[in-house]
Amino acid sequence: MENNPSIMHNFNTNSSNNPFGRKFVAVLIIVVFLGIGSGLLLSRLSPNLAKNNALVSPKDKSSIEKGKIYGSDDTGTFKDSAEGKLIVGGIDGEGQYHLERPGGESQNVYLTSSSVDLSFFIGRKIKIWGETQKAQKAGWLMDVGRVEVL
Repeated sequence: MENNPSIMHNFNTNSSNNPFGRKFVAVLIIVVFLGIGSGLLLSRLSPNLAKNNALVSPKDKSSIEKGKIYGSDDTGTFKDSAEGKLIVGGIDGEGQYHLERPGGESQNVYLTSSSVDLSFFIGRKIKIWGETQKAQKAGWLMDVGRVEVL
């Protein structure tokens, strides 16, 4: 008889060869607790960071107050501003809304918003702050981040 290697392998090998042994699990648990702990520590050290970037949104159209500002307080990002009456509709696929301003159509500001629901302000005179975007058809296209009801 020849000495043939066995086709069957024993899967109950020594645990020291197992990559998912006790040491691995212990290190994994320590890393998870350190991650959670550092997140809690950072959130307690900078509580004002979340408050400064918080969005103030109207709950419904009847809750909108004249003089109140809705949206982000980030005036660094949203530094461009304009005033006018908010109307539904963009121009050739650019913007969902536009501000009607004195001087005719050439003075309209076409608007999108990634942070404020502009549908609450339709038909109202508002002041907006936003970031000017590159446009193909619109004379002025803005991503609105902040709205004041006038």
